[in-house]
Amino acid sequence: MRVVEVTAYGGPEVLSMARRPEPEAGDVPGRVRVRLKAAGVTQADLRIRAGHYAHAVGSLKPPFVLGTDFAGKLLDPVPGMAAGTRVAGFVPWFEELSGHGTYAEVIQVDPAWLAPIPDDVDFTVAASVPLAAITAQQGLDRLALPEGATVLVTGASGVVGRFAVQFAAAAGLRVVAVAHEGDERELKVLGAEHSIPRGPLPEVLTKVLELFPERVDGVFDGALFGPPALAAVKDGGAFVALAVDLTPTPERDIRVQTVFGRPDAARLKEILEKVDERELITRVADVMPLEEVAEAHRRAEAGHRPGRIVLMI
Repeated sequence: MRVVEVTAYGGPEVLSMARRPEPEAGDVPGRVRVRLKAAGVTQADLRIRAGHYAHAVGSLKPPFVLGTDFAGKLLDPVPGMAAGTRVAGFVPWFEELSGHGTYAEVIQVDPAWLAPIPDDVDFTVAASVPLAAITAQQGLDRLALPEGATVLVTGASGVVGRFAVQFAAAAGLRVVAVAHEGDERELKVLGAEHSIPRGPLPEVLTKVLELFPERVDGVFDGALFGPPALAAVKDGGAFVALAVDLTPTPERDIRVQTVFGRPDAARLKEILEKVDERELITRVADVMPLEEVAEAHRRAEAGHRPGRIVLMI
């Protein structure tokens, strides 16, 4: 089968098409096979490939296969889902550290990671949802802000940030979104009370303080601004980071946590149903063939267009 390997840490040029044996049923006890139709390109993929997490992956060395988000068809039946069921989910890449990601034609997964895809949701849309939506929801769980509290969502034009805006608004939080210019109207529809154009962090912080001189109750750092963004949080507030190397050191009694999305099939099933019903909105920026993965990474790093780039397999 076709896979994309990271041959060494570096730029997109280190991604290479390769062939590996297709897994057989029962190869790994407790795992089932999914034939993929689409896989999302995430920020975690870019950072792993670039070597930012080389110190955190133990003995795992290139060549390995990247990829977390996936959508495809179940090859092996599981309780409640027959072979052929359209499914989506994500591989907890950092927990597994097996080097077997979703840039591949067939993957082996824990059935507990899988949620059925509603009939009217296509594979590319489904592949843009799992890690982003679950990370956003679990990050807001960690913030644990009461109804009416203010939350600053950086990176609100991105897939994770857009879900964070929607979940936060649904929870009754006052949302301040940091996003690309031109997205203000859409983010207002999605629940943002205020939008701030993305730019240098000092400019963003100045605008936050103009709106909330006392600062905000919490920050969901989807843009990976890192430690300097802690200045937006009031004493005793909360901060959620999405990358270990960009997690602030706690100060002023601010709760600081790093969130890596963990599979939650029941929650993902509900989320996909809400996407189907247009109660939740995702964004697919580009759909590209697996063979163009290096260009997909270049576009993602350049911020070609906000949203998830999806590889067709």
